[in-house]
Amino acid sequence: MNEILKGIVTSGTLIVAIGAQNAFVLKQGLLKNNIFWVALVCFLCDVLLMCTGVLGVGTVIKNNTFANVGLAIIGGLFLLLYGFKSFRSALSSSHTIDISTNPKVIPIHKTILLTLAITLLNPHVYLDTVVVIGGIAGIAGTLTFDQKVNFLIGALIASFVWFFSLGYGARWLIPIFKKPKAWKILDFGIGCLMFWLSYQLIQFALEKS
Repeated sequence: MNEILKGIVTSGTLIVAIGAQNAFVLKQGLLKNNIFWVALVCFLCDVLLMCTGVLGVGTVIKNNTFANVGLAIIGGLFLLLYGFKSFRSALSSSHTIDISTNPKVIPIHKTILLTLAITLLNPHVYLDTVVVIGGIAGIAGTLTFDQKVNFLIGALIASFVWFFSLGYGARWLIPIFKKPKAWKILDFGIGCLMFWLSYQLIQFALEKS
């Protein structure tokens, strides 16, 4: 259960911090544009990438001290940068989403292709799912097979709940997040979690080196 919770926290934190994909899902949800398929495609992409990372890359990292330490440092610095960006956003930004007054529903196949493009052409997705979640966050590469499966289950639960909640809850979330204060609170929370994860990774790297 501890590994499942760790997977939920790690995955949830990273998913919330991916701006372009979330803005896309949120907008499609508000427009009621094939939101089931949008959320499903995002989730299935996470299934593929997270499984590749946790069950594949993690094993390589476990048996390679240099890769273990190197990726932990890279991941720690990456999350630290994410944290700084979130805090900077919390202090200065005002987030809005441009929604047309008369939206045109896109055909399902075009929606799926667009979602795949938004998801898979975003380099952050690979770093978050394959590298950070798979080999660093929670140090999945040092866990037993059963623990890695539990960690993966937790990560995928967070992904499923987030994308479907964001999509279907968009109509209720948009009025709230049109207010800059709501975004500032969210960004501040993301920044704190990113710093905590970064600290865990850097500490791990120092212990292994």
